[in-house]
Amino acid sequence: MPTLTAVDGTELAYHEVGEGEPLLCLPGGPMRASAYLGDLGGLSKRRWLVLPDLRGTGDSQIPADPATYRCDRQVDDVEALRECLGLDRVDLLTHSAGGDLALLYAARYPERIRTLTLVTARARALGVDFTEEHRREAAALRAAEPWFPAAYAAYEAVWAGSTSDADWDAIGPFFYGRWDAAAQAHAASEVAQCNDEAGERYAGAGAFEPAAARAALAEWDARVLVLAGELDSGPLPRVAADIARLFPRGELVVQPGAGHYPWLDDPQHFVRTVETFLDRR
Repeated sequence: MPTLTAVDGTELAYHEVGEGEPLLCLPGGPMRASAYLGDLGGLSKRRWLVLPDLRGTGDSQIPADPATYRCDRQVDDVEALRECLGLDRVDLLTHSAGGDLALLYAARYPERIRTLTLVTARARALGVDFTEEHRREAAALRAAEPWFPAAYAAYEAVWAGSTSDADWDAIGPFFYGRWDAAAQAHAASEVAQCNDEAGERYAGAGAFEPAAARAALAEWDARVLVLAGELDSGPLPRVAADIARLFPRGELVVQPGAGHYPWLDDPQHFVRTVETFLDRR
């Protein structure tokens, strides 16, 4: 397992799978080990996936200073990985809360990114985020599912402030296009893969300056794919469209029937979409 040393001395691990042109893949969570990305539905058959474990997650070292878990303070970890790989420019893919880190990296090092793929990604770095109303809107699409009554009751409890593990477990089906055995196994792996302290600090006060980030990317010439799930709430497809419009060369694709993990819901569709985008020059 390869490692590199961050500027503050923290040892960071990354994993490699597949072959072909490199694709740097930042995980979400926030602060979930990259293992949950798997091989992104078989994308490794077409690309060499580089999957870093962010500091304090997976096989990476816990930093001496927990304040460095804050999203903006991890930007230079991404740059250190690019330098370690010897790449002048990278194709960058990110998922969920990793979107914030990728966007901050793009704002600080725009010349280092050839393409950016935002998979059901947050964009708090640009001043866009989901809301409880967005969650409710997406949840209503699943009303015919057999698991809906119990899951929605748990969602109501979470919105009311519940921190019960049982309630959080019960809302899992809303994040997958199909609540099948593969989705259930994937959801069950989350707790062991997440660093809760790091996740709480990730979007802490001062992490984001949306106006500055928007200004830095207003004339950015890199191509950006915003891939949303039809059934996802973070972001809803219409919110994802708003994110795509923030980039001069942004484009939106909505994957039918997909939730928050589109590579699990329809691997072939996901891989075809991403590869078509990456191959276009």
